[in-house]
Amino acid sequence: MLLTERSVSLGIPAARLPAAPHAGSLPVTAAPYRTRLPGMSRWDAANVPGQAGRTFVVTGANGGLGAATVRALVAAGAAVILACRNVAKGEYVAAALGERAQVRRLDLADLASVREFADSVSQVDVLINNAGVMALPLRRTADGFEMQFGTNHLGHFALTGLLLDKISDRVVTVSSGAHRMGELDLDDLNWERRKYRRWAAYGQAKLANLMFAYELQRRLTAAGSPKLSVAAHPGYAATELQSHTESIQDMVMALGNRLLAQSAEMGALPSLFAATEKVEPGAYYGPNGRMGLHGYPGRSGSSAAAKDERVARELWELSEKLTGVTYTFGG
Repeated sequence: MLLTERSVSLGIPAARLPAAPHAGSLPVTAAPYRTRLPGMSRWDAANVPGQAGRTFVVTGANGGLGAATVRALVAAGAAVILACRNVAKGEYVAAALGERAQVRRLDLADLASVREFADSVSQVDVLINNAGVMALPLRRTADGFEMQFGTNHLGHFALTGLLLDKISDRVVTVSSGAHRMGELDLDDLNWERRKYRRWAAYGQAKLANLMFAYELQRRLTAAGSPKLSVAAHPGYAATELQSHTESIQDMVMALGNRLLAQSAEMGALPSLFAATEKVEPGAYYGPNGRMGLHGYPGRSGSSAAAKDERVARELWELSEKLTGVTYTFGG
């Protein structure tokens, strides 16, 4: 069935893309939250509300957007668990932040590591699913999944499900403007029969991130849970994410980072807003500048495919089967 990071949002205008069939929309909640973003804004890290007494888990916190997010949260008084595959890099970030920043190992490309990490967490207020990989050559995770889909979507799907009963407030999942070029093939999510295309695989993974965030909110709402699921994207931000394609594209994107991209600190603002402010359940936030590539946080649009509720349900069911993680919505 074929339908039409985090640090790079390709910003492809929706008007150039065909609308997907069977597109639905998120349900309207009975008592929607008010947002502090009536339109354009200059909300930045200095506006993060006080977070004393609150605990956050941030995946991929050893650099780029994740490190910028952690620094802002700690500055606002939060305790933060830096969930990192590269513990040494995570320790380097945490060393400058004091005792409220601690590092724990998490490899999203290994479900055993995801379970071990989840078991180590007793309580958390907010989970920020920030980690990701982009445009890699064809590789497989420890469990045999295509690396981008397995890391960006399935790893976070499993982590969220394992932590959900321990989360008191919300889940923020980082997607990308590249979700607009995503084609979700439910019959071959792991690129076992299709010819592998690295950018198409990235688009599929980012589309899955956004569909997961929307579907999680629908299921929380249906269960009467006060917990929130929100999505964000960073626009075009300069981070290390663009340096792992192992091709000449690394040099091209490095040049783009220097000439066109905004800073990681600016790219982290939509996630910070989504994680700390009063937000609309199931909303999607990103930069409010031209094409959603730069600027301060604002509401972001998404493709029709991202809102397809039928396909989102099928993706959810397949994700539970692939990861072995079944969600419960008791609280």
